[in-house]
Amino acid sequence: MVVQVYITGVSCNTEVKSRQQRVLSILDSKCIKYETVDITGEDGEKPKAYMQLNATSLGGTLNDPVPKHPLPPQLFNDGIYCGDYDMFDEANELGELKSFLKIEETKIEDSSDLIEPEDVIQVSNKEIELMG
Repeated sequence: MVVQVYITGVSCNTEVKSRQQRVLSILDSKCIKYETVDITGEDGEKPKAYMQLNATSLGGTLNDPVPKHPLPPQLFNDGIYCGDYDMFDEANELGELKSFLKIEETKIEDSSDLIEPEDVIQVSNKEIELMG
């Protein structure tokens, strides 16, 4: 699953630009993989329509508190809507970012790293891994 951050590469709204930069900066600092989806330019019409159709929060700003269409940044995970900037920021402040982004906890990829029950013995009611 990959987090998609819908952004605009062209905006005269400095608050939107600042919000986009903050989202990307936080994701980078937390080592969360993501891809940006630019809703502007030649290839931006389909992503823009998708974002506007599927985003349920408008992402209002101080200059535009109740926009007609959802404003970037909007976040999705594998096409599932996560939320707008304010929801992202709140989840980050509460330490609930992975839950907000619908990211599963890291799983062990290689089954050779797993400990099998027969590889464990009990000593003084504590389980200890056998080395070997």
